[in-house]
Amino acid sequence: MNTHPPLVLTIQSHVAWGHVGNAAAMLPLQLSGVEAVAVHTVQFSNHTGFGEVKGQVFSAEHIRDVIEGLQARDVLSHCAAVLSGYLGDAAIGQTILDAVRKIRQANPAVRYLCDPVMGDVHRGIFVRPGIPPFLRQYAMPQADILTPNQYEFELLSDTSLRDLPHAIAETRRLLRSGPGQPGPDTIIITSLLTPDMEGQLGTLAVRRDDAWLVTTPIISLDPMPSGMGDVFSSTLLARLLVGDALPQALGHAVSTLYGLIAELPSGSRNLPLVQARQQIVQPTRLFDATKVA
Repeated sequence: MNTHPPLVLTIQSHVAWGHVGNAAAMLPLQLSGVEAVAVHTVQFSNHTGFGEVKGQVFSAEHIRDVIEGLQARDVLSHCAAVLSGYLGDAAIGQTILDAVRKIRQANPAVRYLCDPVMGDVHRGIFVRPGIPPFLRQYAMPQADILTPNQYEFELLSDTSLRDLPHAIAETRRLLRSGPGQPGPDTIIITSLLTPDMEGQLGTLAVRRDDAWLVTTPIISLDPMPSGMGDVFSSTLLARLLVGDALPQALGHAVSTLYGLIAELPSGSRNLPLVQARQQIVQPTRLFDATKVA
């Protein structure tokens, strides 16, 4: 019997050259057996980290038109999940949340994974001023899964993480308190580097009843490759949709990213998604998730 693959609506930035946003998310979703429908929030020549950029940030009206076209084709009602990342403009974020609400009317079980892209420890905040408050006040309450890096989590929670127990406690403070209540049921902090990590880089997934940690050796890179968060969130979501439990999906996503970074050509800022695509399907080195709460 033929079964349709899970369908994901991914609403993110797009670059013509390199792998960030949808240009980073599509291949992990597809190689994992997930059908991806991409709506671009921007179309740039390259990632902003390279300096000069050509292209445009699309208007909220443009994105709304595309989503309405998908709705007319009855695509939205078949979505198992929505994935969002770099926004470009806060008004675009409202359009994404409108799409999530429309899909939930047809499919209450749809999962919304919000990667709250705002910045990182190396560059600080690199999005427009209205985006951090939008993510904190509007997107986070509507998300089912939130995947900030440590820098972004500290912006969202208005706290500095002291150690792993503090990170778990602060994360649980932001979680959904019960059925029908606002807030995510799962928060995953990437690039976690608190003093008690003992020289390891952590990825921490916290739910109301449990917490899981994956640690890897730190690979020092200069420059840092672009699109790592986009690959992580898309791989994680794909693994969840094809049936992995959270600990297995977490370990696979971290292992995929580690494998891609390990095969990164010297001096490159672009992850080798195509060259090292086997790392998405079956990572060379597996890092398991350990229950920590």
